[in-house]
Amino acid sequence: MSAQGESEGGSSRSPRPLLDPRVGSSRGPGAGGSTFTVIVAAAANFGVALAKAVAGVLSGSSAMLAEAGHSVADTVTELLLLVALKRSKKPPDAEHPLGYGPERYIWALLASVATFVGGGVFAVYDGIRALTHGEEPGNPLVSYIVLAVAFVLEGFSLRTGVKQATGRARHFSVPVLRYLRHTPDTAVKAVVMEDTAALVGLVLAALGLLGGQLTGSSVWDGIASVLIGLLLVVVAWVLGRSNTELLVGRALPAPLREAVERELTAVRQIEDVLELTTLVQGPGEILIAAKVDFRDALTSEEIERACEEAEARLRALIPAVKRVYLDPTPPRNADREGPC
Repeated sequence: MSAQGESEGGSSRSPRPLLDPRVGSSRGPGAGGSTFTVIVAAAANFGVALAKAVAGVLSGSSAMLAEAGHSVADTVTELLLLVALKRSKKPPDAEHPLGYGPERYIWALLASVATFVGGGVFAVYDGIRALTHGEEPGNPLVSYIVLAVAFVLEGFSLRTGVKQATGRARHFSVPVLRYLRHTPDTAVKAVVMEDTAALVGLVLAALGLLGGQLTGSSVWDGIASVLIGLLLVVVAWVLGRSNTELLVGRALPAPLREAVERELTAVRQIEDVLELTTLVQGPGEILIAAKVDFRDALTSEEIERACEEAEARLRALIPAVKRVYLDPTPPRNADREGPC
């Protein structure tokens, strides 16, 4: 016998997890802001990429060309993130009954690959070429102007991302760095990390230009390009790892899983939780499935009421819970195989 409770609707209560704010609902402050944040970042990076490319050609700066590649990679990344945000919001259908939430992480993973190849590898290659072949530094004035403008644009884009992340972190009462580390909203994390790396890269490019201007050697420019590339490789690795973890399937944190068990056993008709499975499917989308031992001599109506109470308790604990499945299982069959 199997009893299940499921609902696609959300809760009208505040999406503040009571015990562990690392996983929350997609609602709340900043909700829907991910798309705006990504669009701002994409627009800024596209304009900056064109300016950097022109400045790099005119000045002969390897670091500027590396920064142009960096901005192109960031633009591609943001476009892929927009696709991820749009496709992951598609409602469940007959072919995909659990929805399209995880598709967000597939496109975000491709975005991290674009950062690695389009930005990191290109910058390292161009820097090594400048170090091994040597180039006569050109007039850096145009590059300095472009770097200054780019710093302002990237700073505005970063401010938008940090503002959204800070608002959500404040809503969940956690430090913003902790929120960025654990949030399943990888679009915001990508924008913040990439824009931070962009600002650091601009400083490195300026130092490379200055070193070449003072010494007349392209070595400094090549070193700056290599450092920019390595920075992008690190960013791509961190984002790729985060998206892979969520794509494979990440459970709720241990303290929250323990809280889920306590809420289930607090239901009078439930004797024990024999097996618990939790899954973060996307921002504000959590699945909970459990094999539970109901007390003896319960009627089917009592079991149905118990399932409804258990689901209500879990939604009150974690409003991001979208699906709850309970399977009545006697203790002697707790180790049987099969889907919940």
